[in-house]
Amino acid sequence: MFIQTEATPNPDVLKFLPGRDVLGEGAREFRDLDEARASPLAAAIFAVDGVARVFFGPDFVTVSKRPHDLEWPQLKAPVLAAIMEHYTSGAPLFLAEDGAAGAEDHDADVYEGETAQIVAEIKDLLDTRIRPAVAQDGGDILFNRFDAATGVVWLHMRGACSGCPSSSATLKAGVENMLKHYVPEVTGVEQTL
Repeated sequence: MFIQTEATPNPDVLKFLPGRDVLGEGAREFRDLDEARASPLAAAIFAVDGVARVFFGPDFVTVSKRPHDLEWPQLKAPVLAAIMEHYTSGAPLFLAEDGAAGAEDHDADVYEGETAQIVAEIKDLLDTRIRPAVAQDGGDILFNRFDAATGVVWLHMRGACSGCPSSSATLKAGVENMLKHYVPEVTGVEQTL
């Protein structure tokens, strides 16, 4: 098995491409070992000293290291070994069938009328234009909420985008400009933490 690695714009995150589907569709983030226990692969990666977060995309895994800890030359080989061991063992990605639950949009708000239409346009742009581009860098952006009174869209950044030094530039220069262009009701974009 050959696993490719790619640098991301975030120096603390490395993207691993196992050459096969990881989730197939959607994404799932593990922020600590407790969350990772739902996935044998995520738990094995967290067993590597220095790992801070694990993110599964459709066909990639991004791993975040703790800043100011070990560097990628020391971490890369053990992470590669954990991924290779998982795929060669035939173990499931999740322990329970509902392991991928919550992988997508966490928007609990219900929008009505014109606001519902605006939110649908925002989500469509995110899904068709923005998320595929961010996935190439090993990350993901999810819709969180839209404040119709102010026109502000709140987005949640995951994977390589979470904590990336260039994420605020990506939000303002890229995402905000695109949303404002196609959805005039949008006045700004903010990141949820």
